Amino acid sequence: MAGTDEAVADDDALFVLTAVLLTPAQFPSVLGDDYVAACGALGLEPYAEGYGLVLGQDGGGARWTVVVDDVSLVAVAIASWDCGMEYDLSPDDRSVVCALPGWPLALAVAAPGVPEPHDPLPDPAAEGTDPAPLTPPDTEAWGAAQRRLGADEIALQWAAWREQIDDDTTFSRPGGKAPEDGKPEGGQATAEQASKGGQGNAGNAAEGNGSRQHPGVRRALEEADGYISAPPPPGRIRSAFAPGGARMLRVDGPGWSLVARTDDIAFVLLDEEPGEVLPVGRGPELPGLLKSLDELAVRPT
Repeated sequence: MAGTDEAVADDDALFVLTAVLLTPAQFPSVLGDDYVAACGALGLEPYAEGYGLVLGQDGGGARWTVVVDDVSLVAVAIASWDCGMEYDLSPDDRSVVCALPGWPLALAVAAPGVPEPHDPLPDPAAEGTDPAPLTPPDTEAWGAAQRRLGADEIALQWAAWREQIDDDTTFSRPGGKAPEDGKPEGGQATAEQASKGGQGNAGNAAEGNGSRQHPGVRRALEEADGYISAPPPPGRIRSAFAPGGARMLRVDGPGWSLVARTDDIAFVLLDEEPGEVLPVGRGPELPGLLKSLDELAVRPT
């Protein structure tokens, strides 16, 4: 593999553009609701140690996603890049698990000195059995992938989303649909906009707020509460650092995503409500639900 500053394009080289982790604690949500599903989307076994996904172009400009089992190396590279440091990510060939055509994520960069990014041509020797190129989700559509991406962006931009919520007006209403100030200014929150900018607990977690009567929100909270007695596949509940000693939770289920801070409120996104972000007030039950979920969550090491 080669860095993007190589002067001569070698058809057999991969010019690395970026990398992401595929582990139970960190994986591209676009691939699935949990780690097992994300691995399945790439045809990989869900090993506990996880993988690194290296995205780049070959000498002809074709997009490739190279899967490696040297997770530590990829993690160091990502940490270095996040700190603004240069790092030449060059995994040993022995660590390569497979190379998949295309990219699962949209990239706004390209390797210099090679043709524009494009999908590689099918291998004639494969006789039509080679996998279809990976492609990022369509941001103009709404579905499970876009719903998860939207939840990811809310977690990343929590402060900006949280400041749109007025507790006095949003959570004091006895029922009905969440009012307009429960969404960022400008209307519905689509995935594209977001990227740019036991029933005990669950039965009452949405009480006293604008999302109270939405059946999808109630279903999501009930299913999240069910995870406490029947833990889901790894990665379905993830916990990350948040300021003030809190944790940021990302929880997914069939048709819904939840993002919350353990010391604050929650937001729910639903497949059945394209572009809508539904706030869930803290109330008397949500804190206990979030605490229990956090105790089950996998965390980055």
